[in-house]
Amino acid sequence: MEKPRQPLQQGAVYTGTVEGYSSDGYGIVRLDGAVVFVPRAVRGETVDLRITKVMKSSCAGEIVKIHTPSPERATPECPYFGRCGGCDFQHLSYPEELRAKRQRVQDSLTRLGGADIQVEEILGAREPTRYRNKSQYPVGPDGSIGFYRSRSHQVVPIDRCLIQSEISDRTAKAVGDWMRRYKVSAYDESTGKGLIRHIYVRVSAAGESLCCVIANGKQLPREPELAALIQAAAPKTAGVVLNTNTRPGNVILGDKYRTIWGRDFLMDTLCGLEFKLSVPSFYQVNRAQAEVLYGKALEFAGLTGRETVLDLYCGTGTITLCLARRAGRVIGAEIVPPAVADARENAARNGIENAEFFCGDAAAVALQLEAQGLKPDVVTVDPPRKGLAAGVIASIAGMGPERVVYVSCDPATLGRDVKIFAGFGYRADRACAVDLFPGTRHVESVVLLTRSASL
Repeated sequence: MEKPRQPLQQGAVYTGTVEGYSSDGYGIVRLDGAVVFVPRAVRGETVDLRITKVMKSSCAGEIVKIHTPSPERATPECPYFGRCGGCDFQHLSYPEELRAKRQRVQDSLTRLGGADIQVEEILGAREPTRYRNKSQYPVGPDGSIGFYRSRSHQVVPIDRCLIQSEISDRTAKAVGDWMRRYKVSAYDESTGKGLIRHIYVRVSAAGESLCCVIANGKQLPREPELAALIQAAAPKTAGVVLNTNTRPGNVILGDKYRTIWGRDFLMDTLCGLEFKLSVPSFYQVNRAQAEVLYGKALEFAGLTGRETVLDLYCGTGTITLCLARRAGRVIGAEIVPPAVADARENAARNGIENAEFFCGDAAAVALQLEAQGLKPDVVTVDPPRKGLAAGVIASIAGMGPERVVYVSCDPATLGRDVKIFAGFGYRADRACAVDLFPGTRHVESVVLLTRSASL
């Protein structure tokens, strides 16, 4: 009779081999049938690990000793790695990071999506540092500015971040200097007291920047001094904006804006088009890789110049307007009113007359257009991390497009939705991963879903 396996003991040390990576970027080690998630582990390494937490179906561990380091192990350049929760893969070589991300997309499509498909070679970034054009710095109750520790709201003070623009770092530091100089209080989540909650910075390809200070109030002390300090730190600042958020919780932006100095928008160029960006507008944070991603989406769309295209979750119209140059008619839908206003203005600015935009929830807009008898040839979607609601998928399928191009920032919800689409007769034909977020576990992907000829 086989002896029953003993459960792993918290605090005990075991030896095992790292098999791969979890969706959270942890190394995966299997010990006597139990899965142990180990931070900063590298595939192929044999390690001694200590069990730090025993959970119902898995365990957490930490490395005690690496017997033979993998050639794919890298020395992190960031001094905050391991404390700041922003980056997950700085201990990996970039080729190994790309392999892990491609495998994550592959596993989600095959295991969750049931798709018989091979993910194409991942499209990595030429420049894996300083790529973010949007930065959101939380402010701790003690006035520290940086980023959250992993799985917490404890702020790790950071002077410079290797994946943020240097302009953003300088701007955030200027706000911190203003707070200290004029004794401006920081917001405390536990009490709901204090003023400054977040610092938000956008940076254009031309080096212009827009700073938004998120505050627990409608006024700031010494506003002219704040604007002056920001301009001194970042001379090409286009504007300084106050956003008021008095609600508890972890939602960053409130609903009300007021311009303190300059203008409340930024101009940027993407895929040869000019875009106006207000603070709440969705815009890919990695401009260079966004162009790669959108190029792949356009390739999958297979447009000839005659098609009607529906673009759901269109943001400021980036994908919509790229599609419009190759389609007969394009309809964009977005729930954020300022983003829709920017999209319409962006269309006019770029001389695009075959694009129209609706403001509303994707499910409601899709249902409305389906009821009106819209029959698009192609539907493109770029939803938030939670993916598509079942009703949105049903409405898309009800319109009967030949092709659906699904741009996703979360492989798990992508896999789930691909399986639902399959139930409506849409087969995953092509898939590609694109690395928009070097150093982190996050990865973008695009999938082409084709309608069955029998439908």
